[in-house]
Amino acid sequence: MADRYRAVLLFGAPGVGKGTQGGVLGAVPGFCHVSTGDLFRALDPESELGREFKHYSSQGLLVPDEFTVKLWSGSMASWADAGRFDPARDVLVLDGFPRNVTQAEMIRDRVDVLAVVHLKAKDRDAMIARLKNRAIEQGRHDDAKEDVIVNRWKVYEQETSPVLECYDGSLVHEVDAMGTPAEVLQRVLGVVVPAVG
Repeated sequence: MADRYRAVLLFGAPGVGKGTQGGVLGAVPGFCHVSTGDLFRALDPESELGREFKHYSSQGLLVPDEFTVKLWSGSMASWADAGRFDPARDVLVLDGFPRNVTQAEMIRDRVDVLAVVHLKAKDRDAMIARLKNRAIEQGRHDDAKEDVIVNRWKVYEQETSPVLECYDGSLVHEVDAMGTPAEVLQRVLGVVVPAVG
């Protein structure tokens, strides 16, 4: 197992708080939060990967799986080289990755999944309000549109939700995503702490 990254996966529909919870966990020594969205946004637009990403994103196309896995893999190696991530000690908190079943299969030999935290929210209106507020706070104006939000949920249900079936049921834990960030964190830690122990 030493050649595989130990990881906790954060799953859930848009707006459930994956980034919030991942960011908090990533601040705890021994954890390293990895958001594929942040990796894409951090690309140097003049680099080979940056130009390739722009090619897809400028056309509104989804980034191919091979590109996403290559970016993630390269980032983990460079983070380890820079001392930002210690593969022998740290647990990755993967947020938004793997995005689909193909990606889950592509990283199966590289990641030892300790737990899957499936953040769930039953109140759809609350999720729409949360996403609209986030869009305004972060300047992501397109995400403030309800039809865009609904479409993102459809993509999640069609592409990402089936990833949960790639993992043994004993690893998948449903966590209520409603409440304050601290309340949700307490529930998340109730899953993560025993899993990484």
